[in-house]
Amino acid sequence: MAMGRTEGSGPTAPAHRAGPARRQVLGLAAGLVVSAPLTAAAAPAPVAEAVPPPFDVAAENGRPGDPDWRITHVGKARAIEGYADRTSVLPGEPLGLRVSTKAPSYTVSAYRMGWYGGARARLVWRSPTLPGVLQPAGRVDPATRSARAEWRRTTWADTTGWPEGNYLLRLDTADGERAQRYVPVTVRSASAAGRMLFVNAVGTWQAYNRWGGADLYTGATGTSGSRSLAVTFDRPYTNARGAGQFLTYEAPLLALAERIGMPLAYATGIDVARDRALLRGAVALVSPGHDEYWSPEQRANVTEARDAGTNLAVFGANCCYRRVRLQESVVGADRTVVCYKDDYALDPGYRRGLPPTNDYRRRPSPEPESSLLGVIYDGYPVDAPLVVTRPEHWLFAGTGAAAGESFRHLVGVEFDRIDLRYPTPRPVEILAHSPVVHKGRNTYADTVYASLPSGAGLFATGTMRWVESLEAGQAGATVKHGLDAGTGRFTRAVTENVLRAFAAGPAGSGRPALDNVSLHYGPDGTPTRPASGV
Repeated sequence: MAMGRTEGSGPTAPAHRAGPARRQVLGLAAGLVVSAPLTAAAAPAPVAEAVPPPFDVAAENGRPGDPDWRITHVGKARAIEGYADRTSVLPGEPLGLRVSTKAPSYTVSAYRMGWYGGARARLVWRSPTLPGVLQPAGRVDPATRSARAEWRRTTWADTTGWPEGNYLLRLDTADGERAQRYVPVTVRSASAAGRMLFVNAVGTWQAYNRWGGADLYTGATGTSGSRSLAVTFDRPYTNARGAGQFLTYEAPLLALAERIGMPLAYATGIDVARDRALLRGAVALVSPGHDEYWSPEQRANVTEARDAGTNLAVFGANCCYRRVRLQESVVGADRTVVCYKDDYALDPGYRRGLPPTNDYRRRPSPEPESSLLGVIYDGYPVDAPLVVTRPEHWLFAGTGAAAGESFRHLVGVEFDRIDLRYPTPRPVEILAHSPVVHKGRNTYADTVYASLPSGAGLFATGTMRWVESLEAGQAGATVKHGLDAGTGRFTRAVTENVLRAFAAGPAGSGRPALDNVSLHYGPDGTPTRPASGV
């Protein structure tokens, strides 16, 4: 694969912004833009503009929502699918789409995801009917078993007028089958100063994407020996009808944060890695339910922000576990996620002196994730109740929880705990200490709060099911994992407490943690009292 060229056979990047005559603006009250087809000559290009005022999350969510954003008909294999040229764009930047369909024509609808009175999305833009083309099947690089869709660009989306936020672009075939798929994209914030940065874990989405036959776990043989050593954004997602892991591990948290009007900024993990200044002055960074794959650059920039007073809220488990390298693809920069794991010594980048692409805690460059997050990943799979041990803590205000109260199935499917064999910031307070059995081993999952020397607060749930549980008991929500309405009320209340406190500034300064680790663990990481089976 020629890694130096910038594009395939599609139209080149536009040279100027389309004039007003190229667009029709309809439904101004709803902010809906319907664009005429954009050609290579007419497609918009970013221009220098005045810095806009801070984005008003509450005002945006006060607009009418569109509950019909959901996919209702998947259609047959390869009926329609696509991907975007970039994982994120600034408002007003052109977004190239590469779509393949068996239908003669299709449309693209851009939905901004949020709360919107419970509708959960707002239609911001819709394309005209576009000509369909069936593009080639995926190709696999024999060296890395990386699958890619070498497709030409089929259309542009002009993001002028699109508010910052998380988007699902829905592809709809314009034939009798009416097949649908999503393409996720982030309209990112130029700066998170004074705001909470909501980070889409797109590297992790891609790690679990098996489009073309393999992800970073398994491949053609169904074993780890056939897995990809690198995965690329130059392909659609097979997960969640094209949405990756967004709908499961991120959308419920986003909806809650926007419902209560948190001052959000938006970016992907790739943006955090690329732009050291993005987090400067941010009040908090919000990591969603599954945020496993981080580059060293992302970790360094988050650590720098935390040590400057930015709060860190981790609403999942297994966070910052895998060390990856971002490199270019034929489509653009930072569109390949490299992770050789236990085979890191075979990685050509490592042989050139770059960091190993294996687990952060492992040799030859051990950097356990606990030094950043307080907790460390302890296993998979588990299913257990979350058990409250500090109900008087301010983060549990309004929950009505009592000491020893448990919430069924809330710990799973992966979990974290305090383990003093690894570097652990102190003081740290264990708020929930939940017995679990992992492959016959009795251990615990820990929900924690820490206050750091910079004044920053740190919250980590210790379970991957936290974000999923936010939907439990909500009207129209699908029950997952046996999570009940009481669990949903509990996690929503705690999450609101975290977000409101962290939005106010360095939480650790005014709310110091009362270290209680010694009540639960010895210095060798052994629990001070045996964990009983669950």
